[in-house]
Amino acid sequence: MRRAVILGVSVVLAAGALAASPAAAYTPAPALDEVRTAGVTVAAERAAAAGISFAACPTGTNLKAPIQCGRVQVPVDYWHPEGAKISLLVSRLRASGPAKRRQGALVFNPGGPGASGLWFARVGQADMPTPTKQIWAARARTYDMVGFDPRGVGYSAPISCEAPSKFQHAPTPDPRHPSAALKRRERAKAKAKAAGCLKRSGALLRHMTTADIARDMDVIRAALHQPKLNYFGVSYGTYVGAVYAHMFPSHVRRMVLDSVVDPDPRGIWYGTNLEQDIAFEARWADWRAWAAQHNKVYRLGTTPARVQASFDRVMRRLAKHPVGGKVGPGELHERAEQAAYYDTQWVPFAYQLSSYLRGDAKPLTAAAVPDPRTAKDDANGDAVYLAVQCSAPWPRGWSTWERGNSRLAERFPFETWSNAFLNLPCASWPVPSSYPMDVRVSPGEGLLPVLLLQSERDAATPYHGAIELHRRLPGSRLITEVGRGSHGLISFRNRCLNDRVDQYLLTGRTGPHDVLCAGHPLPVPTGLHGARDANSGRDY
Repeated sequence: MRRAVILGVSVVLAAGALAASPAAAYTPAPALDEVRTAGVTVAAERAAAAGISFAACPTGTNLKAPIQCGRVQVPVDYWHPEGAKISLLVSRLRASGPAKRRQGALVFNPGGPGASGLWFARVGQADMPTPTKQIWAARARTYDMVGFDPRGVGYSAPISCEAPSKFQHAPTPDPRHPSAALKRRERAKAKAKAAGCLKRSGALLRHMTTADIARDMDVIRAALHQPKLNYFGVSYGTYVGAVYAHMFPSHVRRMVLDSVVDPDPRGIWYGTNLEQDIAFEARWADWRAWAAQHNKVYRLGTTPARVQASFDRVMRRLAKHPVGGKVGPGELHERAEQAAYYDTQWVPFAYQLSSYLRGDAKPLTAAAVPDPRTAKDDANGDAVYLAVQCSAPWPRGWSTWERGNSRLAERFPFETWSNAFLNLPCASWPVPSSYPMDVRVSPGEGLLPVLLLQSERDAATPYHGAIELHRRLPGSRLITEVGRGSHGLISFRNRCLNDRVDQYLLTGRTGPHDVLCAGHPLPVPTGLHGARDANSGRDY
């Protein structure tokens, strides 16, 4: 199988990357963790006593009644729980079912790092679109839907590394085969951004680890008056959940981890990003094969190679003549990345690319021009992403980045340098790094069964990461969507998968075995910009 070949390559290269990972030179400091755990106990007791005063949500959240919001106070540093504090904004929609069927709060983290989870309260509302409304109906009758902005995000003591007006740069160059000059510019930008992070967010920057976020979550649990945590984490949110399970195994009631981050501390985060680069190449190939199958609609090429040639042709044109002065090769590449993340983006991206080649640049422009209205949130999300990622050890010398990424890009050019440039501020990070948690739970520590969900060809969180976490969490069950690669299965209509999530959340039963679910059908074009959405059964 092609997947086996790709995963085999991934494991071999990742093993080399992990062997050289800077994390391997660090050792955990359990004594410090014990002190911080005591700090969590203090903070949780206070939060339980204070509770959460829920009221109307801030206007900017666009969350309206019956959804309510409230705040939970947490220490900046759990080593000093009496010291400085920040407040986290929490959203909640009460369970709609009868009281006798309610099972408390279901807390959600969408990942990122840097994404807001406040919107999760909306999944229980009747006005949500299909299929989300149908998928979450039984769960919303049973649980309070609870989202929150993690520390540093949105309404929870937001951080930044640069002014929002300076964050959105367009047009940008093709990141796949950078010249020496482009690498020099990216290195300079990365150093400046790292310095900006310290200048603008220094007080909180030292306390943005995943362990800090997991500790915050236990305080939120206490403030909600929940004896144990019910949790749904997606993408990076799975790593938050895994760290929480490691730190507080007896506090977990139900935990669903969707699109699983590899928890091996040797790969957090340098090696993990190299593994992503390999997986993205395979996922990009999936889209090209699909576009070739529908050449009669899109005219991008009858083979994946010809589809690639069409994409490259547009990249060259945009390099010479950016559309509207705002859409260059970098912006097109970002659109291609979205198609590699989600097959729901396959039709829109094919439509934008095809329309451009037919002489109509408007669809591409509408999708790819940076929106100044999102600049503040985008800059905030980027800062949190870096603060969390860079809190782990990264190579400090450029030669390591140059050598490792150049070698990888020879075979896997689609994502490699784009990913490297995104993370390059970590090479100059101005605060000390810490060793990632060695996530693992022993059978006697009281962890109840955890449910893992994973697409087989997911690029952002490659499949072997789910296998690794499965191995580290005794009693966990892995549900695999076979032959698909969309990142995040939270709202995909796949009865095999959805029914098992319902069974677990509503009854606690996982079933005796891991499960392989057939993949959801891929979209089938009904026209140049339309398709039958196989996930919802609707046309768009």
